[in-house]
Amino acid sequence: MGELAIQTHGLGKRYFIGERQRYKALRDTLAQSMSAPIKALAGRARGSAGSKHRPEFWAIRDVSFEIEQGEVVGIVGRNGAGKSTLLKVLSRITEPTAGYAMIHGRVGSLLEVGTGFHPELTGRENIYLNGAVLGMPKSEIERKFDEIVEFAEVSKFLDTPVKHYSSGMYLRLAFAVAAHLEPEILLVDEVLAVGDAAFQKKCLGKMSDVARAGRTVLFVSHNMEAILNLCQRTILLERGTVSADGDTRQVIESYLKGVMESASIPLAERTDRKGNQRLKFTGVTVVDAVTGEPLPQPMTGQAIKLLLHYRSSDGRPLRNVHVSMPIHGMYDEKLFHLASNTSGSDFEEVPAEGTFECFIPRLPLQPGRYTFNVYSRVGADVADWVQGAGILDVAPGDFFGSGRLPPANQGSVLVEHRWQVSAPERLFVLSGDPGL
Repeated sequence: MGELAIQTHGLGKRYFIGERQRYKALRDTLAQSMSAPIKALAGRARGSAGSKHRPEFWAIRDVSFEIEQGEVVGIVGRNGAGKSTLLKVLSRITEPTAGYAMIHGRVGSLLEVGTGFHPELTGRENIYLNGAVLGMPKSEIERKFDEIVEFAEVSKFLDTPVKHYSSGMYLRLAFAVAAHLEPEILLVDEVLAVGDAAFQKKCLGKMSDVARAGRTVLFVSHNMEAILNLCQRTILLERGTVSADGDTRQVIESYLKGVMESASIPLAERTDRKGNQRLKFTGVTVVDAVTGEPLPQPMTGQAIKLLLHYRSSDGRPLRNVHVSMPIHGMYDEKLFHLASNTSGSDFEEVPAEGTFECFIPRLPLQPGRYTFNVYSRVGADVADWVQGAGILDVAPGDFFGSGRLPPANQGSVLVEHRWQVSAPERLFVLSGDPGL
């Protein structure tokens, strides 16, 4: 067994419902706690007057594992499983309520866009600030400075206060600092999903370089293909506890099996939902857009309607309603997003009970099994959000009108297109008098 980089035992973080959390800035907590090579995070029970009378919620509970130096470990689980909370505890952004974690080495974290950045300081100043927070000498920061700037692609705005940066610029600079200042341990959250495809590929390549250099990487992501490519070992969190820990492919298969099992439960009976339930989804039906007949298995290219049945909690009409349905593939990757606001279907008022209809003129999915989430917002508040709300089984169909479909390994989403060939224009050369 090699030397340990991270060791947790009985780690837990409790919140009280309705309690507002106050976090120290990352630059403050890291400056106090991460200059030494080994840090112990001890949980302390923190009671307050009235806490016993408020419902409590354990974001993570009794989490124990060991990670050796040089391991690249993935962490998967549904939203709300405790993945981000775990990384915040390991990064000293928040303190545990129970248990402890031992961190052996200097930590670089990318948990939220711009975490640890001072908005009034420029990009240049924040690079030096974050390096100092991580305990880096100025000479080492200067040695890596040009490489950080080149990776982040922010050279034109290097002397601009970061409060004027876009979220993409924030992200690029934050990742560049975290990955290039040579931490022994790199913690990366799902924040990579904010970037475009080219930047995600660039970040994954950099994390591979970090791993090959023998440093430890803890990687949280919903991108199962990225987890498979980068991590040999993966930890599955379910409702704040470790459900599985082992070979990445086996753990992902266990995770996806759980997603499918949950999706098979009738939507009205699901208890793992979020929101204030002012609007609650009670079921989803797929029907033929022409006949209105239910479709247990719609075909590729078929015109369908997705019917989202709902009711309000108080029996009164609802105003300013938004609904959406993200469609996910076999590795839980998001394929496309069906949303009422982006399609121009704003619902200023809806009845107390009814059905939202989403019309898809030609179902653009390869034959196979898919899952979907359902989400609703009333005003500014989340009303109902269920992940893996149901299963969509798609049968083969003639999407292109050619009787053919591309191989399944060429992607799940189909795009209508046509090919043709054109010859170059013929050139006529006139000899003799051009006026003839």
